[in-house]
Amino acid sequence: MEAPLSGLSLLLLLLAVGWESRMDAAWAPSPGGCELMQSIMDCTGRRLSSIPANLRGDTEELFLDDNTIQVLGNASLLLYPQLWHLSLTRNRLELIEPGAFLSSQGLEVLSLTDNLLFTNYSLTAAALSALPALRVLDLAGNQLREDMVSVLVSNLSSLESLSVARNIIMRLDSSTFTNLTELLELNLEKNYIFEIDNAFEGLQRLQRLNIAYNYLPCLIGFDLTQLRVLNVSNNVIEWFLTLEIDDLFELEVLDLSHNRLLFFPVLPQRSKLRSLLLQDNRMSFYQRLPNGTSLANVTVQFLIIDGNSTNITTVRLWDELCHSNLSSLRLLDMSQNEVWGLPDDFLAQMPSLTHLKLNQNCLEAFHLSEEDPLPMLTELDLSQNQLVELGVKVGTGDILPSLQLFNLSTNRLQALPPGIFAHTRKITTLDLSRNRVDLCPQPGEAESLACVDIRGVETLIHLSLAGCGLQSMGGRPFQGTSLIHLDLSDNRQALSGDLGWLQDLVLTLQVLSLRNTSLSSTAVDFSALSSLVHLDLSGNSLSAFPTSLGTLRLRSLDLRDNCLRALPLDVAQVPLGRSLREIYLSRNPYNCCTLGWWDALQQAEGLRVPDGREVTCSHGSHALSPGALPEPVLRSCRWQTADLALLYLVLALPTCLTLLVAFVVVFLMLKEKLLKMLKTRCGVSGPY
Repeated sequence: MEAPLSGLSLLLLLLAVGWESRMDAAWAPSPGGCELMQSIMDCTGRRLSSIPANLRGDTEELFLDDNTIQVLGNASLLLYPQLWHLSLTRNRLELIEPGAFLSSQGLEVLSLTDNLLFTNYSLTAAALSALPALRVLDLAGNQLREDMVSVLVSNLSSLESLSVARNIIMRLDSSTFTNLTELLELNLEKNYIFEIDNAFEGLQRLQRLNIAYNYLPCLIGFDLTQLRVLNVSNNVIEWFLTLEIDDLFELEVLDLSHNRLLFFPVLPQRSKLRSLLLQDNRMSFYQRLPNGTSLANVTVQFLIIDGNSTNITTVRLWDELCHSNLSSLRLLDMSQNEVWGLPDDFLAQMPSLTHLKLNQNCLEAFHLSEEDPLPMLTELDLSQNQLVELGVKVGTGDILPSLQLFNLSTNRLQALPPGIFAHTRKITTLDLSRNRVDLCPQPGEAESLACVDIRGVETLIHLSLAGCGLQSMGGRPFQGTSLIHLDLSDNRQALSGDLGWLQDLVLTLQVLSLRNTSLSSTAVDFSALSSLVHLDLSGNSLSAFPTSLGTLRLRSLDLRDNCLRALPLDVAQVPLGRSLREIYLSRNPYNCCTLGWWDALQQAEGLRVPDGREVTCSHGSHALSPGALPEPVLRSCRWQTADLALLYLVLALPTCLTLLVAFVVVFLMLKEKLLKMLKTRCGVSGPY
C-alpha cells in the first residue's frame, strides 16, 4: 500500500510539473548545447562531429544542420526511438552505416542535403532500406550520378517526395526510379540531364515534376496524364509535343519559360491546364509573316524514332493549336518572344483567361473584337512592343468587360480608339508611359484629335503618363475620374501652361510623381491637394523649398536632384513635418553654414531620411557630410552667421570715436574765438 504524499513532497511534485510545462512551451538550452521546444531538438551550427547522446529520449524532431558529422553510426540514434524527422543538411556526411536506422523505424522525413554521400552510397542505400515509413527524402547536392540515385532509392517504396536536385545526373531511364509507386513529387532541377527515356512510366501517382535548369533539347510524346505540375523551365527545349491521345490530362501548370521554343507547344486535347508559362523563348506564329508573306499551305513534319518504331507527325505551321484544349486556361505568359501577330481565333479558344502577358515581343498591331471578347480577362500586358495600332471593333457586345490592368507602356502609340473605355467598366490601372500620346482636353474633341480620352472613367485610379512628351495640358483631361496615383514624370513641358487640370484631382489624388518635369519653385501651388500622401519632385530645378507644401500632410517626399541650398528652419514643426515619415534629400548643393533644418529633421520623431548617408553640403569647393563637419568649417560658419547688427556696430565704432575726438580737438582749439564771437553777437560788455 502506497504512503500518502507529505506536504513537502506534494509541493516538489507541483514545482516539477510546472517546470516541465514551461520547458514544453518555450525554447530552452539542453545539456548538449541544443535548443528544445516541446519534442523538437535544434542542434544547428553547434560544431558537432557526432549526434549528442544526452538529449531527451522523447525527441521527435532533430535538426543537426551546419555541423561536421561525417559518419552516422549504427548506435547514433539508439536513444531516440520516437524520432520521425531528422535533418543533417550541410554536414560532411560520407557514410550512413547499415544499422543506423534500425531503432528509428518511424522516421518519415529525412534531409541529407549538401553532404558527400557519393563516397559510400551503396552502404547508405542499405541503411535507407530499413525505413519502411519514410515519406520525404532530400538528397540534393551530394554529387550523385543517376546510377547512384537508382541504388539509393531502389527499396523506398513508401516515398512520396524525393529531391535529387543539384547533383550530376545526366540521363534518366526506366531503371532510375523503379518501385517508387507512391511518389507524388520529384525534384530533378539543376542537374545535367539531356535525355529522358521512359523514366517516369512506373510513377503512376506522380503529380509534381521539376526538371528545371537542365539541358533537355525537346519533350516529344508527353503522356504523363496524372501529372498536375510540370516545370521544365531553363532548359534548351525547342519542341514540346503531347502524345495524341483522348485521355484526360490532369495537368494544371506547365512552365516552359526560358527555353528555345520555336513554336507554340502542342498541348493535350483534353486537359485542366490553368497556367501556361512560355516567357523568354524564340516563339512566333507563321500564319502571317511581318513582310506580308502567307504560309497557308506550309506544313512541318516531326520524325519520332522510338526504338525500332518510327512515327511521322505533320502539323500546319499556323495551326499549332489544332490539338490543344485551352478552354480552362487562366494565365498565359508569352512575354519575351518573337511574336509578330496572333493567329485568327487564337484568343477565342481561351474563354476563361484572366491574365495575358505579351510584353517584349514584336507586335505592331493588336485587334480586339466581339469574337474574342475575353470576358474573364483582368490583366493585359502589351508593353515593350512596337504597337502603332490598337484596333477595337465596337458593336453591341462587350469587349474586355472585366479588364482591370491595361499595360501599353513603351510602344509607338499616338492614340487609343474612341470609346474603348466605355466597354472596360472595371479598369483601375492604365499604363501609357513612353508613348507619344496626348490627353483629350475638351468634350467632343476625342473624335477630331489623335488623343486618349479618359474623362468619365470613374473606376480608373492608377494612371502612368511618364515620358509621353506631354505639352501643356489645357482643359480638363481628368474630369470625371477618381485618380489616386498619377505619374507625369519625364514630361518636361507638362507644367508649362495652365494648371487648371489639377482641380479635378484635389479630392482623390494621393500619389503624384513630377520627377524630371523642369519644375521651378513657384510653378505649382500644391496647397489644394489636401489628400496627397506621396509626392516625387526629384530631378527638377527647385532652388527654394515650395512654401505651398507646408500645409500638406505628406508621408513621403522626394526632393533629390534639385538645386536646394537649404530647407525652412521650421520644416519639422509645420503640418508637413509632423506627418512626414520619409524624405529623400540627396544630390542637392546645401550650404554647410545653414544646416539648422537638418538638425531639426534628425530630431523629428518617426521621420526617416533613407538616403541620409548620401546627403552632402558645400563649403567652398568641398562636399562634406552634414553630420560630421570639421571644426575649422564650424568656426568659419559661426563667423559667417554672426549677428549682423553686432558686426555693423563693431565696424562703425572706430569711425564714431574718430569723429568725436576730432570734434573735441577742434572745439578746444577754437574755444576763445568762439567765446568772443558769442559775446560780440549777444552784446555782453566786458569787465573794466
